[in-house]
Amino acid sequence: MSKEKWLNKPDLDESLRVSLNNYNEEESYDAFYTRLEFGTAGMRGLLGAGPNRLNTYTVGRANIGYGKYLLTLGHHDPKVAIAYDNRHYSREFADACAKLLAQLGIKSYVFETLRPTPELSFAVRELGCVGGIVITASHNPKEYNGYKVYDETGCQLTPEKVDKVIEFVNEIEDELTIDFTVTPEQEKLIKYISSEIDEPYKEAVLGIQLRPEVNKTNLKIVFTPQHGTAYPLMSEIFEEAGYDVVLVEEQAFPNSDFINTKTPNPEEQASYDLAIEYAKKHDADLILSTDPDADRMGIVVKHEGDYVYLTGNQGGTILIEYLLSTLKEKNRLPQDGIIYNTIVTSDAGEKIAALYGIETEKTLTGFKYIGTKIENSTRPFLMGYEESYGYLLAPFVRDKDALQACLILAEAAAHYQSQNKTLVDVLYEVFDKVGAYEEETVSLTLSGAEGAQRIQEILADFRNNPLTSLGGIDVVYYEDYLSLQRHEDNQVKELDFPEADVLKYGLQDNSWLAVRPSGTEPKCKFYYCVVGKDVKHAKEKLSQFKDEILERIA
Repeated sequence: MSKEKWLNKPDLDESLRVSLNNYNEEESYDAFYTRLEFGTAGMRGLLGAGPNRLNTYTVGRANIGYGKYLLTLGHHDPKVAIAYDNRHYSREFADACAKLLAQLGIKSYVFETLRPTPELSFAVRELGCVGGIVITASHNPKEYNGYKVYDETGCQLTPEKVDKVIEFVNEIEDELTIDFTVTPEQEKLIKYISSEIDEPYKEAVLGIQLRPEVNKTNLKIVFTPQHGTAYPLMSEIFEEAGYDVVLVEEQAFPNSDFINTKTPNPEEQASYDLAIEYAKKHDADLILSTDPDADRMGIVVKHEGDYVYLTGNQGGTILIEYLLSTLKEKNRLPQDGIIYNTIVTSDAGEKIAALYGIETEKTLTGFKYIGTKIENSTRPFLMGYEESYGYLLAPFVRDKDALQACLILAEAAAHYQSQNKTLVDVLYEVFDKVGAYEEETVSLTLSGAEGAQRIQEILADFRNNPLTSLGGIDVVYYEDYLSLQRHEDNQVKELDFPEADVLKYGLQDNSWLAVRPSGTEPKCKFYYCVVGKDVKHAKEKLSQFKDEILERIA
């Protein structure tokens, strides 16, 4: 589709017309050389005009495909819940989705104001919907937005369901022909909801407390929602649970440009700068941060006078130790219980779980796989988590839930404080039992058409020329999740996973490296999980591993 066709559309939104006129040659090419793909995580992309940008028309095209897919499921009186975050055009996209569903005869419940992604997942189940939609780009920069879809369990669509959606999406050759007009009868199918879901969701979150009686008197928490959706719900949950929480006021109100944070991504230390200023001023013990759509939780702990950043893997390991030790103490630990994580999540958590006799099962990257496991398993669910700061403690939500995670992490901090320990102390105690783990995810950002090509070249090189050693340590197994093969001891075994563009190399010392393209951003991601004799040794090995990989891809 040409730029001229967009420019010549008489009723084109003025903001899109401005966007078109402001493109330079490279931006114009990138906006039109392909279509923004509807993938396994829905769609996420730069805002702007053109088929390779997120706008009302590209969202509308995807949404019609999703709506038509829902109609094939044969539900009587189908309903869809719709939520959105604080980003540019989130509300407009949500309203457009509701109108297009109404044209198909599908009723929608649209939140009047922004809500956390996990609450959307909860709402799907609570309202008996056949699906859900959330407009968000999660932790991406302000220039992005996205569109995610859910099934009737509140879980993001799995690839086989997405493939069916894409068939309907591809029937629409020209997104500019989409008409968003609804008749008065169709408009009756759109219902706006306010606080109806807030109370049952808050009640469910408060119900997951393991030690509601824990002494919270001396624990001071700084909390920031990063201009996103966790406020005011998270603050209300903390207050009702009895925690002393200082809110980062400058980051508490919704803002599409994230004006008072360097980045809304809890994976980046710069996102905590203002919160650390608050923590020092109030002598806080713990900083908790949620990303804009409140499905990820970031953690900073005061330890020996310094504020220490915890990775998503470390947060998961601490949560597992607290969860399982508490359940064991209270004689509530089911020995057939199950924990889920992903193939790029550190082994530290599952090692400590194994000491409690609890099995951990791995899935591909993406919480939809964990949500599906929960739905299909009869074993007691204990926890699901990813290295990217996503945690789920109770399955009344089928996606990552930062509100649940914040509440239990605060409880863990209060419990261990009563034993004169910080969460860092607890992490090091785990390392004493299972080995010192150091993990890091390194993202190589490669934007545009050339970037996409370079990412494919990197993956092809690692696939066609597998690593044989790293840091002087032999590779003992190599897994390719595209061919679904594991190579070990000159033998090839099949992997029991869906296909995915992921490579993983296991080293003789139990460290590993995984490589994959991001499903939502123009990035090639390198996941390092390094085991050492102690933390210092693990850090040194990690540094050496990273240097070797950087040299290879330079």
